[in-house]
Amino acid sequence: MTQDKTATAGASAGLWAEPKATALLVLADGTVLEGFGVGATGSAVGEVCFNTAMTGYEEILTDPSYAGQIITFTFPHVGNVGTNEEDVESLNMAARPGACGVILRTDITAPSNYRATRALNDWLKARGIIGLAGIDTRALTALIREKGMPNAVIAHDANGKFDLPALKKQAAEWPGLVGMDLVPMVTSAQRFSWDETEWVWGEGYGRQDKPEFHVVAIDYGIKRNILRLLASAGCKVTVVPATTSAEDIMALKPDGVFLSNGPGDPAETGKYAVPVIKSLIDTGKPTFGICLGHQMLGLALGGTTMKMHQGHHGANHPVKDMTTGKVEITSMNHGFALDKESLPADVEQTHVSLFDGSNAGIALKGKPVFSVQYHPEASPGPRDSHYLFQRFVDSMRKAKAKQSA
Repeated sequence: MTQDKTATAGASAGLWAEPKATALLVLADGTVLEGFGVGATGSAVGEVCFNTAMTGYEEILTDPSYAGQIITFTFPHVGNVGTNEEDVESLNMAARPGACGVILRTDITAPSNYRATRALNDWLKARGIIGLAGIDTRALTALIREKGMPNAVIAHDANGKFDLPALKKQAAEWPGLVGMDLVPMVTSAQRFSWDETEWVWGEGYGRQDKPEFHVVAIDYGIKRNILRLLASAGCKVTVVPATTSAEDIMALKPDGVFLSNGPGDPAETGKYAVPVIKSLIDTGKPTFGICLGHQMLGLALGGTTMKMHQGHHGANHPVKDMTTGKVEITSMNHGFALDKESLPADVEQTHVSLFDGSNAGIALKGKPVFSVQYHPEASPGPRDSHYLFQRFVDSMRKAKAKQSA
């Protein structure tokens, strides 16, 4: 727990008591990090990762792909622009399908932004997200880089009363994300249509009232801005639950199919999702996947996935498009990856991470089927990756022209 030198000296001289920790991070190996609590009270168990983005903390915390994870922000000042209702990424704006905990270097300051409607601390409380502040996030990040993403419990009690043995036991016994299907907790319960387009300064969000194409988006934990960019690209979008059959999807007569992002182990979710994806590929319909959708498309095409040591989480990841030679700055959030060595001969690697050489995109030769590991709907570039939505639209246009010829 961080303190100034005066307080430490006074406490050691017996003049006053050292401030008591009101929040803890208890790692699976028994390590305990003390700080002060922010946000909701209680405890939550998950995998601790670090995110290097300097902006977009509200979008990050509401990304359903972070379900089952506790986020450490490496940027020290988080919360200074507050929160608003326009930047929430989860479909259910009132629920907490994203991160279960957040770790900050410094305390949350009062919001200073004209779009803010609520302070981050109040917003965290309302969403049930437990926060820990006042620890050395650089040291925690270094630990993750050295030893990998640990399982842990984050706990917050205003009176500083914790059952430490119970918290250590909970952290040690949590099985981790490998083999865990988290999609059921974030997917939509029923089918619905989407026509909201991307945000424009001074105008807000628009509506797509003259769509050229119909896209069925399988919701494994989809982000709102993906849907907005599909709508902005000229698509009417029908969102369906993760367990929807290929027959039901094709009955909607889509021009293309989208495979969304989401949390958990792709191999586990793939037990029911991959057979559906294989059937959709066989129809010849243009198919586009992002993040978890990318990983499960890779599984459907014969590849394998693997757990990463520290994962990729941030808004400054350089990726090279091997089809054009161009480099784009991307937003990433994944702890699993497609093993590029496992890809069969008919699958082309289209994108590569310039940080570690890991796979960041694939395409099926001879068919309009492709995907990327990163999030092209986010804006770190800021629009470096938006071309992928146009690439998807172009593939649908070509497919329709071929069908009508």
